[in-house]
Amino acid sequence: MRRVPREAHSDARARSTAGLPPDSLARSLLLAASAVAGVRAGQSLTAVLGTALRNETPAARAAARDAAYGTLRDFGCGEFILSRLLERPLPHPETEALLLVALYRLRTRPDSPHTVVDQAVVAAGELANGTFKGLINALLRNYLRQRDALHAAMQDSDEATYRHPQWWISRLRRAYPESWREILAAGNTPPPMCLRVNRRRGTVDDYFARLRAAELPARRLDGDALLLAKPVGVDSLPGFADGLVSVQDAGAQRAAHLLGPVSGERILDACAAPGGKAAHLLETAEIRLVALDVDGKRAQRIDENLQRLGLSAAVVVADCRDTARWWDGQPFDAILADVPCSASGVVRRHPDGKYLRRESDIRRFSLLQSEILDQLWPVLKTGGRLLYATCSVFPEENGAQVDAFLFRWTNARLLEKQSLLPLAHHDGFFYALLEKTS
Repeated sequence: MRRVPREAHSDARARSTAGLPPDSLARSLLLAASAVAGVRAGQSLTAVLGTALRNETPAARAAARDAAYGTLRDFGCGEFILSRLLERPLPHPETEALLLVALYRLRTRPDSPHTVVDQAVVAAGELANGTFKGLINALLRNYLRQRDALHAAMQDSDEATYRHPQWWISRLRRAYPESWREILAAGNTPPPMCLRVNRRRGTVDDYFARLRAAELPARRLDGDALLLAKPVGVDSLPGFADGLVSVQDAGAQRAAHLLGPVSGERILDACAAPGGKAAHLLETAEIRLVALDVDGKRAQRIDENLQRLGLSAAVVVADCRDTARWWDGQPFDAILADVPCSASGVVRRHPDGKYLRRESDIRRFSLLQSEILDQLWPVLKTGGRLLYATCSVFPEENGAQVDAFLFRWTNARLLEKQSLLPLAHHDGFFYALLEKTS
């Protein structure tokens, strides 16, 4: 698949949309194209959408976000079709991104193809002085004529069929010979929306009743988790602003239960932002929590989340590996090491990962993870627990990492290990609970 050079798209700001009606399809296609172009040039989807949608109406933001996320989840499909329709890549990255967004819309909502083509052409009028309006019209109509043949041809391309980079597909095929197709399929679906009830402010039964009263269908999962039948904005959740509930994947909620905080313990969350797991630990028991994060802006989100929930912790901006700068010498009873990783288990939430990740990143993350573990282990007391956690499905970041750690540290004992592959009701996570024996 052709990669767009980073310098080909210096920023992801939306081009002028002044001439387009606020909630028109043309406007949402153009806004989504700006975001897709930014991701293909190496920027994060969160950042580019934040810029592109800053001044848009709620309806326009929702439509553009849906189109951008869907286009990026469909990694490989649009690129495959474009490679068959274009003699050579377009010299204008945002126009090519507009084609990808329009093709996604045509593939997933085939009920009004002529409207989509028309609105894509209107959107193209806002790019490159309208130079490519005729080309976009011709290419999209050509796609509609050849649609069946193009879709059949996609079966010969792994990237187009499974909608992931080839290296990603190959790694999963080797690691999970029986289930790699299901893992890839899960990564292409919209994610579930799961809630975590703040047990300090109510019970799961009480909040479940609130959801029913608000006509928000849901079902109970394990622990404090409730799975909504369909995602909604947080403003629609009863008592969200008052801290009754948080949005957190059911798989992520396993962390607090596995670490098992006990009232009175001093616990470290070593990579804590944005604070979901830290908050869950505090909701579970009366503990003294130190929440670290190396990024000051992300650490601010920890404070904001805890404030909404009526919780408190010592939030520190620091690199957890540099213990000399932040550790007071008092050993911790327990540590949560939710380490940086490829995020391959949550790619349906962050589909830009399909474009931004490289196979070489797995080795880079593995080295960082082992360094974090080696630096945190000495600050844990004898008899204490460390929960190693990732949101990856790649074994190099998970079981292999823990095996190497146990080989290096003879005073470590594995208490429990859980590997959660992405399913309809939770994302992909890995957990290993370790005990310090001496």
